[in-house]
Amino acid sequence: MRLGEELLVLGLLFLIAYILGRLARTIGLPAIPIYMLVGLVASPYSTFFPLNFESADVELIAVFGLILLLFNLGLEFDQDEFYGNARRLLISGGTRILINFGVGFGIGLWVGWGTREALIIAGMTGVSSSAIITKLFIELRRLANRETPTILGIMVLEDVFIAFYLAIVGIIVSGETDLWPIIGQLAISFTFLIVMFALARFGGRLVARLVNTRDDELFTLLFFGLAVMFAGLGELLGVSDAIGAFLIGLVLGATRFRARIEQLALPLRDVFAAFFFLNFGLALDVSAFGQVVLPVAVAVVLTLLVNGLGGQLIAWQNGLTRREGLNASAMLTNRGEFALILATLAAGAGLDERLTPFAGLYVLILAVVGPLLAVHSERIGRWLFPGRTLARDPERDRMRAEGIALLEAADAGQSPSDPVEDVIEAVADPDERSERRRDPEY
Repeated sequence: MRLGEELLVLGLLFLIAYILGRLARTIGLPAIPIYMLVGLVASPYSTFFPLNFESADVELIAVFGLILLLFNLGLEFDQDEFYGNARRLLISGGTRILINFGVGFGIGLWVGWGTREALIIAGMTGVSSSAIITKLFIELRRLANRETPTILGIMVLEDVFIAFYLAIVGIIVSGETDLWPIIGQLAISFTFLIVMFALARFGGRLVARLVNTRDDELFTLLFFGLAVMFAGLGELLGVSDAIGAFLIGLVLGATRFRARIEQLALPLRDVFAAFFFLNFGLALDVSAFGQVVLPVAVAVVLTLLVNGLGGQLIAWQNGLTRREGLNASAMLTNRGEFALILATLAAGAGLDERLTPFAGLYVLILAVVGPLLAVHSERIGRWLFPGRTLARDPERDRMRAEGIALLEAADAGQSPSDPVEDVIEAVADPDERSERRRDPEY
């Protein structure tokens, strides 16, 4: 089998993505829309770019990217934040999810593509991109801001919502209509979810003993194999491969090896995720954007409006200022990987083919607008809400920065054994460290 031409084109595409990504960083844009854009212009549907590439050539690698995206999402799930602040999170995060999901479902019904398609659109518009938000926190140095713990808590609750949402949507999009098979499938799905959540909560030490090995090569092979295996198990149980990968990540994240797994898994995730986003771009047809421009425009405007007002609601619920509420809304406006994952699942289930260009154009717009809003939100806040800024408590800020910095130590390229001061400095000043930098944006 001769693959010289395909390898040459694929390598050139990633080099182009690198160049565009470097340019995008100068204005604070993440890499997700860049990878999609490169895939879009190299798609067989495009005629204005000399390098064409077939999606089928990287389809399996793209699946690994999807698996590792959800595996790392489960790995980074903060159980202490969720269980320790469940009541507050359910009020703030639950209200936000309910409103965003309801508006998204209304948009889906309005476009008239079908009820199942409306449920997918609700998921696309209802959940933020934890990857892009995490990246923005670090690059904008807002880890010690007063609104940051609230945003992180809402992200944790959204992770839980994603788990149950995918379990339900996987059954609905399958097309099953008989009541008892649906009930049986839901029972299997929720049993799987509850068992894995319980194992993550109470079985960390047992799992740690089972996966303990000092050899990094074998350890990497082990957790990658578990991620792929549980993705397959999730698919067989009817909860989707994505949620199977998320749940085993959740379990492994509860062990004492969490930081070590992150250190080894992040390079794999970054590379395979690039294939996933590139492959999604390859499946996009620019000519199909015309039929979704109006629905996407409505979805974008409503997303910005609902999240803007929702930020003020979050501020009121958590005792924050209106400026801090604006910062929260700007962060939570970002949409990214989850919308593309849903579009991939919908395409596999044979739903309306317009969902793919809808998700692609929606994410392309918000993955650009969202970071730009976050970058300028403090300046906009001073203009919209003039007045005296609340005095900051340096010791409180230091304690908050210390806690978040330890959680984000892997994002800063530090090991858990490093002094806390070094970790905080590395997170606060990522451009000053000499260790390998990796993108925390997925």
